[in-house]
Amino acid sequence: MTISEKSAYLKGLMDGLKLNTESDEGKMIAAIVDLLGDVTKRVTDIEETTIAISDELDEIEEDLDAIEDYILDDEDDFEDFDEDELDWLDDEDELDGEEPEEGFEFGDEDSTIYEVECACGEIIDFDEETLEKGSIVCPNCGETLEFSLEDEE
Repeated sequence: MTISEKSAYLKGLMDGLKLNTESDEGKMIAAIVDLLGDVTKRVTDIEETTIAISDELDEIEEDLDAIEDYILDDEDDFEDFDEDELDWLDDEDELDGEEPEEGFEFGDEDSTIYEVECACGEIIDFDEETLEKGSIVCPNCGETLEFSLEDEE
């Protein structure tokens, strides 16, 4: 018997016994049966909610497993290489025929980024490697901007 069935049975038993609900004992038993009915409804709602949440969690777990499999498959493509052998990959190289997303930077996140303003008003950001090269071309107007490292020393 479920909890709902037991609650309904007690209510039917109380009605079948034709308890005097005007007496103190009858009022008490009627109140207890009503309380049990309310508790039964709440417990049933909680059980249904728990089942729904459990189903959702199972779906999320399946999705996470699929993502994990996808990621691990990508890592398997490079498992035969040592880290030193993969150093040739940088932000300008293609990986699996795809260009890296624009704005995504590889390398050390703590590297210093420099900023220069071209005569045309374009602000250009560049790193230490570009600074060491000594020049950069403005993507807006095409003018070559040259840098000197002599003042740093």
